[in-house]
Amino acid sequence: MKTLLFAAALVIAAPAVAQAQVAAGALPNTFDGPAPARATPAAAPATPAPATPAAGVAATPANAASEPTLRALIAGIQAGTLDYALMTDDLAGKVREQEATVTSLIQDFGALQSLTFAGAQGGADLFAVSFAEVETQWVIGFNEAGKVAVLLFRPAQ
Repeated sequence: MKTLLFAAALVIAAPAVAQAQVAAGALPNTFDGPAPARATPAAAPATPAPATPAAGVAATPANAASEPTLRALIAGIQAGTLDYALMTDDLAGKVREQEATVTSLIQDFGALQSLTFAGAQGGADLFAVSFAEVETQWVIGFNEAGKVAVLLFRPAQ
């Protein structure tokens, strides 16, 4: 599956080309683990299995603020009221450049269903995030001042 990343900048393609490879940086796939189960249209929604951290990936979040901050960012994006104060100035500037495209894409994902910690490495935390229409993986990392400095997402593999 092609990769879609936000990295130190939020870089995204329009929904029609969302599966094309877009990257602001490259990260090794150290967070890859089994993808959460996806419900079929005729079945009841499946509860995603917690992702198993890959070898060398921590089993507890690197930053206790990761989950609540990621939830706030996703909610803000979906509502069209993203809180840039949570981000470094550099990341906020780059996200602003892509705000319309990112907002539209993430709104098309549907309602947030679940957010599950999947591992941590190098000070960044990975979450399996299920929306009504798509399964994704998100990476969030903070600078020493507690601001979001890295934010990435891609479709779950």
